[in-house]
Amino acid sequence: MMAGNTLTRANLTEAVYRNVGLSRNESSELVENILETIADKLEEGETVKLSSFGTFSVRSKNERVGRNPKTGEEVPIKPRRVLTFRPSHVLKDHINKAMREQHESKK
Repeated sequence: MMAGNTLTRANLTEAVYRNVGLSRNESSELVENILETIADKLEEGETVKLSSFGTFSVRSKNERVGRNPKTGEEVPIKPRRVLTFRPSHVLKDHINKAMREQHESKK
């Protein structure tokens, strides 16, 4: 996949279909079930760790005072939960290796 492209549910379903041997409907169902399970666990406040990929977690942020960058006016920012992703070292190494290989092939 080239930079600038977006991986979609349909792409994931197609990859499962081609690589696992399930039907397209079964592949779609599998992808949907996995994504739904991940989302449900994050909504419950659990951490989702995918070995050799990374960790998704939800953090609570307290209310604070922010500033409108255009006007400089102070604005209250309500408390909220934010989703964070921390890639594994395996994923980071894989991405950096791919970047080095692309860079070297352009020389």
